[in-house]
Amino acid sequence: MFNNTSGIIKIILSALFFPMYFQEVFLRFAWGAGDPLWLLTAKRILVLLPAGVILLSCWASIACVLTVPIRQKRQEYVTALFVTWWDLGKSILSFWGGVFQFIFNLVVALLGILRMVALGVWAIVHDVLLMPAYMLKQMGQSVVRSPIPWIAVALTLSWCLVETTIFTYVMSPLVIDTFSNITGETMSEAFVRLPLFLFLFFVVLGSYAVLSTFVDSFKTKRVATIARIGAIEMVVLFVEVVFLYREFVDSLVPWFAQYSENFELGVFWTLAIAGFVWFGVRSLSWFLFASHGTPTIMAVIQGRGLKTNSRGKPVESHVLEISGEYWERIKKESVWMKEKGEDLIAAFLLPPLQVIAAGLNFCTLCVINQHLFRLPFKDIDAIKYSEDLIRSIRRESELLRSEPAKRQNSPKVKSQEPEPIVDNIPTAAPVEDDPFVINASRQSKPSLEDV
Repeated sequence: MFNNTSGIIKIILSALFFPMYFQEVFLRFAWGAGDPLWLLTAKRILVLLPAGVILLSCWASIACVLTVPIRQKRQEYVTALFVTWWDLGKSILSFWGGVFQFIFNLVVALLGILRMVALGVWAIVHDVLLMPAYMLKQMGQSVVRSPIPWIAVALTLSWCLVETTIFTYVMSPLVIDTFSNITGETMSEAFVRLPLFLFLFFVVLGSYAVLSTFVDSFKTKRVATIARIGAIEMVVLFVEVVFLYREFVDSLVPWFAQYSENFELGVFWTLAIAGFVWFGVRSLSWFLFASHGTPTIMAVIQGRGLKTNSRGKPVESHVLEISGEYWERIKKESVWMKEKGEDLIAAFLLPPLQVIAAGLNFCTLCVINQHLFRLPFKDIDAIKYSEDLIRSIRRESELLRSEPAKRQNSPKVKSQEPEPIVDNIPTAAPVEDDPFVINASRQSKPSLEDV
């Protein structure tokens, strides 16, 4: 381009267009087209952007130098140009350091994600494997600490089921024979046992209910109620001994006859043994668990509600909140990942944006005589929105335009001379008009005649 010129013109053009001597080689080196893949990637990541911004800054600096003669504050303008180059150098170094910082933050974030995934998988496995144990533990704590006697209720119902099962097995042949004699048809055991089981279950449970009411009547010392419930209890005793416990004793007669000769058990001893068995079973079960379980069952059946005492507060159910420590750790890891993600985005955006901002500062310095960005960027909030940038540029332009107008409109400052001190002296006539002063001056000056 400069081969056809010579002399001073060539020197001037070379100085004005000096980036053209190295920009092609510079960009070719930064692009690294013929290099290996790892070197090509490194150059395009670390060198290409700074190289482009340096070339842009060179061209913008040429424009800035050409406009120096027409600037008002030339010294400040040239100083700002050098400061802009200093900011560009710091931005390039920050860009290179920021790339390695981004890689480090990315590795740390990936390790954190793997850790959080591992904790999540372990928490799920922990929940699946240990859920039965946690549920049993929760149920045990609820039962032990609960003011309601759930253990007594469970044992009462279980014992009623046991008695019902035994009596169903003992009474099934008698019931089948009775219904067969009445109907004239042979009935199957499967058809009889289920209704018989339900009937006997309510009978056994009702006997405990009558016994509970009988005990409450003794506690309140109500004679009339004691008499009525006593009569009902005797009827219950007769029915259970004759129809249930008698059959149970009859089923044991072959066992007694096996170990004795000429063994005969009459009606009296059969009913007496059945009565003792009833009394023993009812006494043991009542004092062990039925005295506490039966009132609770009756309260539920009658709809009176369960009256809790002050033995302790009921245990809150946390069956679904299993392995809380792991989930709390996962929540903390999530918060940490959110913060690390913001740092990762900042580490990814700030280094290249600082280099671009340093290049744009050259352009804005040439056009509006000021920097557009304040470098370096410390965080992501330092990057303003476009509207804020335009608004700040307009504000600075208006301030620059208003300064010359203020200087022109401001009054000239007079030299401050010390004024004579006048102590209430009335205004007198001018000195030239005062004849006394004129005569005094004449007398003070000698005339030629006197000389």
